[in-house]
Amino acid sequence: MDVVRSQPQHGWIEVITGSMFSGKSEELIRRLRRAQIAKQQVQIFKPLVDNRYSEDHIVSHSDMRMASQCVKSSDELVKCVDDDTEVVGIDEGQFFDANLPAACNTLADRGKRVIVAGLDQDYLGRPFEPMPQLLAIAEYITKTLAICVVCGDPANHTQRLVASSDRVLVGATGMYEARCRHCFDPTLAAVEKV
Repeated sequence: MDVVRSQPQHGWIEVITGSMFSGKSEELIRRLRRAQIAKQQVQIFKPLVDNRYSEDHIVSHSDMRMASQCVKSSDELVKCVDDDTEVVGIDEGQFFDANLPAACNTLADRGKRVIVAGLDQDYLGRPFEPMPQLLAIAEYITKTLAICVVCGDPANHTQRLVASSDRVLVGATGMYEARCRHCFDPTLAAVEKV
Protein backbone atom coordinates (compact mmCIF):
# COMPACT_ATOMS: atom_id res chain seq x y z
CA MET A 1 0.00 0.00 0.00
CA ASP A 2 1.88 3.04 -1.24
CA VAL A 3 -0.08 6.23 -0.98
CA VAL A 4 1.56 9.58 -1.55
CA ARG A 5 -0.58 12.67 -1.02
CA SER A 6 0.17 16.12 -2.31
CA GLN A 7 -2.71 17.77 -0.43
CA PRO A 8 -4.20 17.15 3.03
CA GLN A 9 -6.98 14.59 2.91
CA HIS A 10 -8.83 12.32 5.27
CA GLY A 11 -6.82 9.92 7.38
CA TRP A 12 -6.98 6.13 7.46
CA ILE A 13 -5.50 3.06 9.13
CA GLU A 14 -3.23 0.47 7.50
CA VAL A 15 -2.29 -2.75 9.32
CA ILE A 16 0.62 -5.03 8.46
CA THR A 17 0.25 -8.33 10.28
CA GLY A 18 1.52 -11.90 10.32
CA SER A 19 3.87 -14.17 12.26
CA MET A 20 7.34 -13.35 13.51
CA PHE A 21 10.02 -13.33 10.80
CA SER A 22 7.46 -12.54 8.08
CA GLY A 23 8.74 -9.05 7.19
CA LYS A 24 6.19 -6.88 9.03
CA SER A 25 8.72 -4.36 10.33
CA GLU A 26 10.54 -4.32 6.97
CA GLU A 27 7.27 -3.47 5.22
CA LEU A 28 6.49 -0.78 7.80
CA ILE A 29 9.96 0.74 7.32
CA ARG A 30 9.58 0.59 3.53
CA ARG A 31 6.27 2.50 3.65
CA LEU A 32 7.62 5.08 6.09
CA ARG A 33 10.74 5.66 3.98
CA ARG A 34 8.59 6.23 0.90
CA ALA A 35 6.51 8.77 2.85
CA GLN A 36 9.73 10.56 3.86
CA ILE A 37 10.93 10.57 0.24
CA ALA A 38 7.60 12.22 -0.63
CA LYS A 39 8.54 14.92 1.93
CA GLN A 40 5.71 13.97 4.28
CA GLN A 41 6.06 14.58 8.01
CA VAL A 42 6.52 11.17 9.65
CA GLN A 43 6.58 10.13 13.31
CA ILE A 44 7.38 6.59 14.42
CA PHE A 45 6.53 4.89 17.70
CA LYS A 46 7.10 1.59 19.44
CA PRO A 47 6.06 0.26 22.87
CA LEU A 48 8.47 0.75 25.75
CA VAL A 49 8.55 -3.02 26.37
CA ASP A 50 10.23 -3.71 23.00
CA ASN A 51 13.92 -3.06 23.62
CA ARG A 52 15.29 -6.14 21.82
CA TYR A 53 17.51 -4.39 19.29
CA SER A 54 17.40 -0.69 20.11
CA GLU A 55 15.91 1.77 22.57
CA ASP A 56 15.33 4.47 19.97
CA HIS A 57 14.77 2.69 16.63
CA ILE A 58 12.33 0.25 15.16
CA VAL A 59 14.48 -2.60 13.85
CA SER A 60 13.63 -5.53 11.59
CA HIS A 61 15.16 -8.98 12.07
CA SER A 62 17.26 -8.23 8.98
CA ASP A 63 18.58 -5.07 10.73
CA MET A 64 16.67 -2.46 8.72
CA ARG A 65 16.06 0.41 11.12
CA MET A 66 14.43 3.81 11.56
CA ALA A 67 14.57 6.23 14.46
CA SER A 68 11.52 5.98 16.70
CA GLN A 69 10.10 7.10 20.00
CA CYS A 70 9.18 4.70 22.82
CA VAL A 71 5.83 5.23 24.51
CA LYS A 72 4.23 3.58 27.55
CA SER A 73 0.65 3.57 26.28
CA SER A 74 -1.69 4.30 23.40
CA ASP A 75 -2.83 7.49 25.12
CA GLU A 76 0.76 8.72 25.42
CA LEU A 77 1.27 7.93 21.71
CA VAL A 78 -1.67 10.14 20.71
CA LYS A 79 -0.36 13.00 22.87
CA CYS A 80 3.10 12.75 21.25
CA VAL A 81 1.84 13.11 17.67
CA ASP A 82 2.57 16.59 16.34
CA ASP A 83 -0.15 18.57 14.57
CA ASP A 84 1.87 18.77 11.35
CA THR A 85 2.57 15.01 11.25
CA GLU A 86 1.02 13.36 8.20
CA VAL A 87 2.09 9.73 8.69
CA VAL A 88 2.25 7.85 11.99
CA GLY A 89 4.14 4.55 12.10
CA ILE A 90 3.58 2.12 14.97
CA ASP A 91 5.61 -1.08 15.36
CA GLU A 92 4.79 -4.09 17.58
CA GLY A 93 1.12 -3.19 17.91
CA GLN A 94 0.40 -6.39 19.87
CA PHE A 95 2.41 -5.02 22.82
CA PHE A 96 0.15 -1.97 23.20
CA ASP A 97 -2.86 -1.74 25.49
CA ALA A 98 -6.48 -2.37 24.49
CA ASN A 99 -6.92 1.33 23.65
CA LEU A 100 -4.70 1.13 20.54
CA PRO A 101 -7.65 0.85 18.08
CA ALA A 102 -9.32 3.92 19.60
CA ALA A 103 -6.00 5.80 19.52
CA CYS A 104 -5.52 4.93 15.84
CA ASN A 105 -9.10 6.03 15.09
CA THR A 106 -8.42 9.35 16.84
CA LEU A 107 -5.31 9.91 14.73
CA ALA A 108 -7.01 8.89 11.48
CA ASP A 109 -9.92 11.21 12.31
CA ARG A 110 -7.33 14.00 12.67
CA GLY A 111 -6.28 13.34 9.05
CA LYS A 112 -3.26 11.14 9.74
CA ARG A 113 -2.23 8.07 7.76
CA VAL A 114 -1.66 5.52 10.53
CA ILE A 115 0.41 2.41 9.74
CA VAL A 116 0.58 -0.31 12.39
CA ALA A 117 2.67 -3.49 12.26
CA GLY A 118 2.11 -6.35 14.70
CA LEU A 119 1.53 -10.02 15.34
CA ASP A 120 -2.02 -11.22 14.74
CA GLN A 121 -1.58 -14.44 16.80
CA ASP A 122 0.19 -15.27 20.05
CA TYR A 123 2.42 -18.30 20.68
CA LEU A 124 -0.64 -20.53 21.14
CA GLY A 125 -2.17 -19.49 17.82
CA ARG A 126 -4.85 -17.33 19.47
CA PRO A 127 -5.76 -13.82 18.27
CA PHE A 128 -3.33 -11.37 19.90
CA GLU A 129 -5.22 -8.36 21.23
CA PRO A 130 -5.47 -5.54 20.37
CA MET A 131 -4.58 -6.54 16.79
CA PRO A 132 -7.92 -8.26 15.91
CA GLN A 133 -9.84 -5.11 16.88
CA LEU A 134 -7.43 -3.03 14.83
CA LEU A 135 -7.85 -5.33 11.82
CA ALA A 136 -11.61 -4.84 12.07
CA ILE A 137 -11.41 -1.05 11.73
CA ALA A 138 -8.48 -0.71 9.29
CA GLU A 139 -9.07 0.47 5.74
CA TYR A 140 -6.08 -1.51 4.43
CA ILE A 141 -4.66 -4.83 5.66
CA THR A 142 -1.50 -6.62 4.53
CA LYS A 143 -0.96 -10.18 5.75
CA THR A 144 2.68 -11.27 5.59
CA LEU A 145 3.88 -14.87 5.70
CA ALA A 146 7.24 -16.23 6.76
CA ILE A 147 8.85 -19.49 5.66
CA CYS A 148 8.40 -22.54 7.91
CA VAL A 149 11.80 -23.53 9.28
CA VAL A 150 10.73 -27.18 9.43
CA CYS A 151 9.28 -27.85 5.96
CA GLY A 152 9.68 -24.67 3.90
CA ASP A 153 5.95 -24.01 3.40
CA PRO A 154 4.42 -20.56 3.98
CA ALA A 155 4.36 -19.94 7.75
CA ASN A 156 1.50 -18.21 9.53
CA HIS A 157 2.44 -19.14 13.13
CA THR A 158 5.05 -18.09 15.65
CA GLN A 159 6.48 -21.15 17.41
CA ARG A 160 7.75 -20.45 20.93
CA LEU A 161 10.76 -22.63 21.69
CA VAL A 162 11.14 -21.90 25.41
CA ALA A 163 8.81 -22.93 28.21
CA SER A 164 6.80 -20.03 29.63
CA SER A 165 3.15 -19.36 30.29
CA ASP A 166 3.63 -15.59 29.90
CA ARG A 167 1.69 -14.34 26.92
CA VAL A 168 4.21 -11.57 26.32
CA LEU A 169 7.77 -12.86 26.25
CA VAL A 170 9.85 -10.45 24.20
CA GLY A 171 12.47 -12.27 22.17
CA ALA A 172 13.67 -13.19 18.71
CA THR A 173 15.81 -15.88 17.10
CA GLY A 174 16.47 -18.72 19.51
CA MET A 175 13.22 -18.14 21.39
CA TYR A 176 10.85 -18.19 18.42
CA GLU A 177 10.69 -19.50 14.87
CA ALA A 178 8.22 -19.39 12.02
CA ARG A 179 6.06 -22.46 11.44
CA CYS A 180 3.32 -23.47 8.99
CA ARG A 181 -0.05 -24.80 10.13
CA HIS A 182 1.14 -28.42 9.90
CA CYS A 183 4.44 -27.97 11.79
CA PHE A 184 3.13 -25.57 14.47
CA ASP A 185 2.88 -27.19 17.93
CA PRO A 186 1.67 -24.89 20.73
CA THR A 187 2.40 -27.58 23.34
CA LEU A 188 6.17 -27.08 22.85
CA ALA A 189 5.99 -23.92 24.97
CA ALA A 190 4.05 -25.59 27.79
CA VAL A 191 5.47 -24.98 31.24
CA GLU A 192 6.32 -28.11 33.17
CA LYS A 193 4.21 -28.41 36.34
CA VAL A 194 6.30 -28.89 39.46
